[in-house]
Amino acid sequence: MKLDRAKTLGIRNKNKFRRGRGTGSGLGKTAGRGHKGARSRSGYSDRIGWEGGQMPLYRRVPKRGFNNKNFKTRYYLVNVGALNDFQDGATVDLDVLCGAGIIRRSQGCELLKVLGDGDLARKLTVKANKCSLSAKDKIEKAGGTIELSRGYQSANPEVAAAPARPSPKPGSPPPGGAPPKGEKPPKGGKPERPPKAEKPPKAEKPPKGDGPSHDAGATGPVA
Repeated sequence: MKLDRAKTLGIRNKNKFRRGRGTGSGLGKTAGRGHKGARSRSGYSDRIGWEGGQMPLYRRVPKRGFNNKNFKTRYYLVNVGALNDFQDGATVDLDVLCGAGIIRRSQGCELLKVLGDGDLARKLTVKANKCSLSAKDKIEKAGGTIELSRGYQSANPEVAAAPARPSPKPGSPPPGGAPPKGEKPPKGGKPERPPKAEKPPKAEKPPKGDGPSHDAGATGPVA
């Protein structure tokens, strides 16, 4: 029987190899770490997915799943300067622009937006989903009109009508702002408390020195 087996219940423990103890062991000098570099120095640790600087696998494979880019609202963009190719009185919309070759149809895009770059010298009726303020001004100055499709508003608040504001809730401050300092808004459903009764004024105390005077030498009534 051997002592190393008796202490471990028959399970033999292999001795740890001692590195850096001379070149004759085969792992002396650099202790199996090689010359220079991150792995040869202390404190180095592998990061999961790190491949030495090259493009890692998790970035090389295609991704699947939800992405906001797939649901982005896309518009065909056309400037008013490109509408001079049409005759006066023409109606210009997305289908007419595609037929004239000014824009090309792409998948997933069915909306039109008119921008104000360039000058317009034609009287046109433009149908779009959005338009800039400068584009609207140039179309109207040329005698034309701009019609925005139902369900879409212009990018500029002066082009599209502003939505109506909801009615204020009961008990909320007026539209002009909060009530002035010192005034509280009335609370709905609670009766107002009566004002407190004023306390009567306190009786004035007589001033000191008005009482009967006493002589320091008198000890009793004078006969």
